[in-house]
Amino acid sequence: MGKVILTGDRPTGRLHLGHYVGSLKQRVELQNSGNFDKVYIMIADAQALTDNADNPEKIRQHIVEVALDYLACGIDPAKSVILIQSQIPELCELSFYYMNLVTVSRLQRNPTVKTEIKMRGFETNIPVGFFTYPISQAADITAFKATTVPAGEDQEPMLEQTREIVRRFNNTYGEVLVEPEILLPGNAACLRLPGTDGKAKMSKSLGNCIYLSDDAKEVSKRVMGMYTDPDHLRVSDPGKVEGNAVFTYLDAFCRPEHFAAYLPDYANLDELKAHYQRGGLGDVKVKRFLDAILQEVLEPIRARRKEYEQDIPGVYRMLKQGSEAAREVAARTLDEVRHAMRIDYFADEKLIAEHTLNYGHTQR
Repeated sequence: MGKVILTGDRPTGRLHLGHYVGSLKQRVELQNSGNFDKVYIMIADAQALTDNADNPEKIRQHIVEVALDYLACGIDPAKSVILIQSQIPELCELSFYYMNLVTVSRLQRNPTVKTEIKMRGFETNIPVGFFTYPISQAADITAFKATTVPAGEDQEPMLEQTREIVRRFNNTYGEVLVEPEILLPGNAACLRLPGTDGKAKMSKSLGNCIYLSDDAKEVSKRVMGMYTDPDHLRVSDPGKVEGNAVFTYLDAFCRPEHFAAYLPDYANLDELKAHYQRGGLGDVKVKRFLDAILQEVLEPIRARRKEYEQDIPGVYRMLKQGSEAAREVAARTLDEVRHAMRIDYFADEKLIAEHTLNYGHTQR
């Protein structure tokens, strides 16, 4: 069996730097590595509707935005299958069967579900679709027999839930489904990029994002307003790099060659951090350095996005083709699942013959 990747995003807004360092950059590298037989990248609109059911237009409008960000970052439809989740109805049927393999108490214990329920303020008013989305996610992964799921460490409980479903199904019905493994980002700073306000995570709802499609002026504005060390009031004051969003971003994006290009006073990031910590280095200088780096990273992404924006019908054709190709694969998996569960009645000639014989004997 080959190595298969499945990953994706909820289309609730444009993608931002947190998505880029946490997944998009890695996806492009994996896509181009030649180490995987198939790469599926899902725009998870059905999952997004579990907590946006009253605003489907929000999801509808952002499908193309996410697709444009994918293409701009280097996701290549010739190497990766980009699909829209809702266009693969087989996923719903798989989810329905998997629901019988998971208890309510097990879903309630899922740390990721608990965190997200609290974050959204659902309390006791939890939509059933949202509550069961770990099961839907298991259907997404297993439909394409993904062996590898690139994700952040906060998604490990979700992957474990999928593995439990796979083991339960295979033990009950026979070896059909594949158990996936998580693939974490290699750079520790990329595991959870904070927002520009220093909050734990970059989030569209908090308004603390730098979007991949932001123009140069907006990026500079966001960087110059970033959270640093609140006690670093004067240039001469010693500063903290821990919890300082600017230095976290530098950990994620800075490379040795950036110093020669934009800040030749320092040989490397360790030297810059040491100077900031002992005092004598102002926040503005560090922020300007970060801004130069981010502009270098984002400029080619912005340029590619503008090119794809000139052919929106072509983007939709790409999404349709990807969804159709993905549906064929999911349909084959569903056939195997139904056969293993012995509910493929019309294809079971042995069953029909057996009943024919039984009822024929009774009539005689």
